[in-house]
Amino acid sequence: MLSTIPPECPAFLLDRAKALPRVVTAVVNPVNLLSLSGAKRACDEGLIEPVLVGDQGRIRALADVLDWDLHDLRIQHVSEEVQCAEAACMLAGSGTAQALMKGHLHTDVLLRAVLKREVGLRSASRLSHVFHMTLPGSDKALSITDAVINVQPTIVDKIHIARNAIELMHALGYEKPRMAVLSGTEEVVASMPSSKDAAELAKLATIGALGDACVEGPLAFDNAVSLEAARIKGIGGEVAGNADILLVPNLEAGNFLFKQMVYFMSATAAGLVLGARVPIILTSRADPLEARLASCALASIFIDYRRQLRNQLQAAS
Repeated sequence: MLSTIPPECPAFLLDRAKALPRVVTAVVNPVNLLSLSGAKRACDEGLIEPVLVGDQGRIRALADVLDWDLHDLRIQHVSEEVQCAEAACMLAGSGTAQALMKGHLHTDVLLRAVLKREVGLRSASRLSHVFHMTLPGSDKALSITDAVINVQPTIVDKIHIARNAIELMHALGYEKPRMAVLSGTEEVVASMPSSKDAAELAKLATIGALGDACVEGPLAFDNAVSLEAARIKGIGGEVAGNADILLVPNLEAGNFLFKQMVYFMSATAAGLVLGARVPIILTSRADPLEARLASCALASIFIDYRRQLRNQLQAAS
């Protein structure tokens, strides 16, 4: 049942990112072949200028295996995983790096370092993760949030999750992205808290509390992605059957969903953590190089969008 179609880094993401300046990226503990290969590929494609933070001896040994000349690259020698995360975050907090890229370390170790007040990466937003999903040969994307960080999000957490994902879609050129807030039903049911949360988020969206987006819910998965299913069930609106973003009820639901797409459909899952002062390129440990490259492209586009917003604000002031 597993798909044998090779994954692809979507050309529309890669081409757009390659036209932008390289992003100085602190690569955190790239001490296995897959994580260092991802940094090399993104560097070779002109997406990032990597700063490799980790054990210098192990990094250089792996680079020799990859035939990667590190002569012109910066390596910051740190031997322990926790200290690697902290050192990389300090680079980002000081403005030396514009993005973080997870290497061979546990996600919670990296995020704990990001959230340290003295690092300076915290913002008013809660951290959340977005998977930007694409299929081979297709230029249509579907974003899933949050399948990595917020395990059982409250309604307040979901407000932050929604805002982060909507901003990313704006960066990608969606003027008014369509967000489906998923539940197991299209009706508000007292015994299903996610349906009540979905209805509340939809109400908040109507008063502009989530940003410029069309948000509807509760919607079951089939009604969010299939016009035919929505028609049969008599569900109208702008989002049903046309969702750009799926806001899932909890981490388990999102985790199952994105992995089904990866393993059954050869989807490429570009992953970013948003809500900090810099984007964090964070994919699943088993993700192929294509997903890592697509994640770097996504970060580059997001950073350029933020840069343009700052320039507009400065010009207006």
